[in-house]
Parts: sequence; structure tokens; C-alpha cells
Amino acid sequence: MTKPSSAVPEGAFAIVHSRYNAEIVQALVKGARDTLKAQGVGERDIRVTEVPGAWELPLAAAYVADDEDVVAVIALGCVVRGETRHFEHVADECARGLMTVQLESGIPVANGVLAVEQYEHARERAGGKLGNKGEECALAAITMARLAAER
Repeated sequence: MTKPSSAVPEGAFAIVHSRYNAEIVQALVKGARDTLKAQGVGERDIRVTEVPGAWELPLAAAYVADDEDVVAVIALGCVVRGETRHFEHVADECARGLMTVQLESGIPVANGVLAVEQYEHARERAGGKLGNKGEECALAAITMARLAAER
């Protein structure tokens, strides 16, 4: 078996993110961008698209995954539990939609949509004591783009 390449695949990395819970999401976007750059992805190969909320992320992911030079998509957002079941609908269907985009397009989609009980839990995962999910997703996207390139 051959050893996987450590080079970053050529092509664009698309970040799609929601506008909702902007403080958290912007920290995730920064973490993803900084990590992509640190791994050798050029600024011109990082494409950022904003949508209103997590509900719209799967469609945006499908749009950018359809671009010929995109090698991976990073979806970032934050859904905080409220007093209604809306939280479950948005979080679960967003995750399902992102998985569908990945499987149907063959383009890796890293799911960095936080689904948390309290806003503070999101802060902990957006550069707080539990790290930055945007960074984790960028690394996952690179790893999966490498795997796809080796096929």
C-alpha cells in the first residue's frame, strides 16, 4: 500500500457559513481560513460564501461543490437550542443535507455546524477551551481532498 501524500491538493476550498450567531461563526471562519493558509492553501483558493442561516447551508454547499475546481467544502454555522423544536429541525436537517451533498457530488463536505444547548458551549468550540471547530473542519477537508485526489 502506498503512503498518502501530504501535499495539499490543487483546487479551491469553499467555506460556506451562516450569518446567524455571527460572533461564533466568524470565529469558526477565521479558524478555518487561518488553518487552510497554514497548510499551504493560497488565498485565491479559499472561497467564502455567506448564507442567512444553517438551514440554507446544504444548498449553498451543493452550489459550490458543483464548481469544477472545488476540492472540498467546509460548512460552518451555529444552532443554539431554544424553547421550541425548531433547533432539532434545523440542526438535524442541515447535517442530513450536508451529508447528501457530499455523497451525491463526491466532493468532501466538512460539517462544522455547531448544535449546542447554550451559547457558551458554542464559544468553547469557537476558539475557547475546546478548540476551534473551524480549524478541525479545515484539516478534515484537506485530508478528505487528498483521499479524493488519490482515487
